[in-house]
Amino acid sequence: MGAQKSIHAGKAKIDVNVDFTHKLCASLMLPPPRNTSSPLSLVIGSLCIKHPNLFGGSEKLDVSWDKGLYDSNVLVAYRRPRPEWLSQQCFVIQHSLSPEVGVHGVPIDNFSRSGSGGVNLSRLSLGLDISEPISSKWSNTTSLKFEHVRPVNDDWRSITRDLDGFPVTCSGSNHDSMVVLKQESRYAKANDCSFSRFSMQIEQGIPVLSKWLIFNRFKFVASKGVKLGPAFLLTSLTGGSIVGDMAPYQAFAIGGLGSVRGYGEGAVGSGRSCLVANTELTFPLNNTLEGAVFVDCGTDLGSGRLVPGNPALRQGKPGSGAGLGYGLRYRSPFGSLQLDCAINAFQQKTLYFGITNLAS
Repeated sequence: MGAQKSIHAGKAKIDVNVDFTHKLCASLMLPPPRNTSSPLSLVIGSLCIKHPNLFGGSEKLDVSWDKGLYDSNVLVAYRRPRPEWLSQQCFVIQHSLSPEVGVHGVPIDNFSRSGSGGVNLSRLSLGLDISEPISSKWSNTTSLKFEHVRPVNDDWRSITRDLDGFPVTCSGSNHDSMVVLKQESRYAKANDCSFSRFSMQIEQGIPVLSKWLIFNRFKFVASKGVKLGPAFLLTSLTGGSIVGDMAPYQAFAIGGLGSVRGYGEGAVGSGRSCLVANTELTFPLNNTLEGAVFVDCGTDLGSGRLVPGNPALRQGKPGSGAGLGYGLRYRSPFGSLQLDCAINAFQQKTLYFGITNLAS
């Protein structure tokens, strides 16, 4: 139950999307918002303001606010016009508040869901994004940002330790600060019968001050799609590792939608390293309906014990796991509807429902 509205104020455009979710959450038996005393706790939605010519020189300003039941994100982006053959620069300020479930969440229902571990993250970042001109099939983005991370409990008060008494920051105080240099490269190639994609992210913590985090973190995603007659086979491999200073919330969380289906978010494990493989075969049932079968598997490569405080061991996470299942894909005028049923290694079933490519 909600509303959408676009407003033009001069050259600026304002998009508003508000959804009152109380009845929907009640019908789905979802847990109520933590702060039920505020009417805003029952609302999810987004607000986006765009100005294409802020100071008369084609400078672009984008301001967006997204709010969920438990999380929120505010983003301010400012871009100055530059020739297409030069790198495009964007100054960004972002603040987010969200539950940290992947590492500190507690697996429940035979690892099919993850409950709150009482740790949430308040993140503030500001810096510069530089996008290089696309050459051939490659694209590159470099960013330099200051980040301030403050763990809070479910009442949004600063904390230094989790419910078991282990530190939740690397510094030992109620926050971590860092300057991060990030390089991201993407490759894409496609034809009528197949496509290939590859992305690599490398993050380096720069020691500006002695107490700031120094680390190197990388992550890669490789995927390949191939037509097999009327069917389509999609495979992907995701991996990563981190060395140097590390807070528990920086660990790679394994499990959940987009990782190993059949498990809750991070319910397989969380470690300094990870490797996740996904395979999915889709086949047409009629003009608008497709069937799907899939297999997911993931592991922390034995690195869960190397995360400060060893949260995965304390929560009994296996460190590796596999899920398999089946689903339906339905193409409608409103977008693509997806329904999946996944089964994990503990014979627990989980249903996933999603809508993508919504018509504007």
